[in-house]
Amino acid sequence: MLLKRFYDDNLAQASYLIGCAATGDAIVVDPNRDVSQYVRAASGEGMRITRVTETHIHADFVSGSRELAQRTGAELMLSDEGDASWKYAFAPDDGATLLHGGDTFMVGNLRFDVLHTPGHTPEHLSFLVTDTPATDQPMGALTGDFVFVGDVGRPDLLERAAGFAGTMEASARTLFASLQRFRRLPDYLQIWPGHGAGSACGKSLGAVPASTLGYEKIANWGLSATDEDAFVNAVLAGQPEPPRYFAEMKRINKQGPRILGDVCRPARLPHARLASLLKDDAFVIDTRPAEQYATRNIAGTINIPLGKSFTTWAGWLAPYDRDVFLIVDDTRPTAVDEAVRDLAMIGLDRVAGYLDADVMDAWAAAGGELGSIPQISATELAARRANSHLAVLDVRGRAEWEAGHLPGVENIPVGHLIERLAELPRDRPLVVQCQSGARSAIAASVLRAQGMTNVINLSGGFEGWQSGGHPVEHEAVHA
Repeated sequence: MLLKRFYDDNLAQASYLIGCAATGDAIVVDPNRDVSQYVRAASGEGMRITRVTETHIHADFVSGSRELAQRTGAELMLSDEGDASWKYAFAPDDGATLLHGGDTFMVGNLRFDVLHTPGHTPEHLSFLVTDTPATDQPMGALTGDFVFVGDVGRPDLLERAAGFAGTMEASARTLFASLQRFRRLPDYLQIWPGHGAGSACGKSLGAVPASTLGYEKIANWGLSATDEDAFVNAVLAGQPEPPRYFAEMKRINKQGPRILGDVCRPARLPHARLASLLKDDAFVIDTRPAEQYATRNIAGTINIPLGKSFTTWAGWLAPYDRDVFLIVDDTRPTAVDEAVRDLAMIGLDRVAGYLDADVMDAWAAAGGELGSIPQISATELAARRANSHLAVLDVRGRAEWEAGHLPGVENIPVGHLIERLAELPRDRPLVVQCQSGARSAIAASVLRAQGMTNVINLSGGFEGWQSGGHPVEHEAVHA
C-alpha cells in the first residue's frame, strides 16, 4: 500500500494519493485544483489513478476532483448524503458514482468503507482504509473536515458562510453525535485529516500531519467531550470569521468547478497602462512585501504580500466578477506564476495582466505621486493617545479582540472594512492595529485605496502593545 500526503501551505489543506502496490490502482482523496501534482506522483510510483473522491463540498478551495477525473479517466465518486440543498449538481452529467454511509469499494486490494459523518456539513463522508492482504481491520481514516489533529470541524459554516440561517446549533448537535459514533472505532486507527494549523475550518488545529484515534480521545477537546450541551457551546464559541470567499467556494464546488486546464501566465503590461487601469477603478493587487509597499506605493492599489496568507486575503478582498491585475516584485522570478496559481486555487481566474515593481519609478518619472504609510510604535501611540486627537481601530478577528484589546478601541476585521467605511472617522488620523502588524498593513492599504489618506499602521501590533506594558481591556466571550 502506498500513502502519499500532499499539503498546500497557503490553504493549510491536505489531500492524499493511496495506491495498491500489487495492482497499480490508486485513488486521490480531496484533490485541490493543482491536479498535475497527483498525475506526476502516480506516474512516478508506476501507478494509475482509477478513482477520485472527496469528503464533502469544500468551502475553502476549489475542488480538483472533477478536473482530475476528466484528465485521467478515473471514476468520480461523490457523496449523496445530506438533504437536497447539498447534492452535487454536476454529478449526473459527469456520471459520478454516488456514495452513502455503509458503502464499500475497492482500489486494487485496498478496501474503503464509507462513513457518513455529518456536522461540519450534512453530506460529509469519512473513509476507513483497509489493506486487505495484510488484515481485515482498517489501518486509518481519511477524516476530511470532520476530525483534525487537536480539533474538530466547525459546524457554523452553513450559517455564517453559506447563509443557511438557524443551522449552527443543529449542526453542532449532529457533529457531537457523529463524534460519539466515531469514538467507538479502534484506538490504533490512524487519523489522516483534511487540514492543518492555520485553516479557518476550525479554531485550534494542530500542525502535526497525522494522529491516532486513541491519542485524539485524550488530546482533542472535541473527541473527549461527553456532555452535548457543553460541546455545543464550546464548538460555536470563538470560531474565526469565515473568509468572504467561502460562500463562493461552496457555490462553485456544488455546481461544478470550471475545468481549468493548464494555468497560463498573464501578459506583462506596459507601465503606462497602470494610469488607465486605476482611472477605470480596476482591482490592482501589489504583491510586494508590506515594508516595501509602506515605503513607496501608488494610491488605488491594495497590498496583499505574496506569502502564506496571500490566498486568504485575496479571497477576502478580491472580486470574482472583475478582472484582477498584479504588481509583482522584480527580484522574484516566480512571483507571477505563484500568485496566479494561488488565486486559481480559490477560483480567482480572471488575472488579466501584471506589472513589474519598477512601475513605481516609471510612475514617478511621469509626474505621478508616490505615497507611503506611516508607522507608529506602541510607545509613541500611548503618548499620542493621551495628548493628541487620533483614532485607533483593531482589525483582528472578533474572538481575538474579545480576548484582549487596547482600551476603548473598536473592532472591524480587515475583511469587513470596505462595507463599514461609513463608521470610520475622517476628521483625524486613524491608527490601524492587528496582532503583529501584518494584517493592519493590508488594512491600511485598503483604506488608502478608498481615499482615506491619513492612515497609520501600528508597528508590532497588539503584541508590541502588550510587551510594552500598556493597559489592555477584555470582553466577555459569547457563543
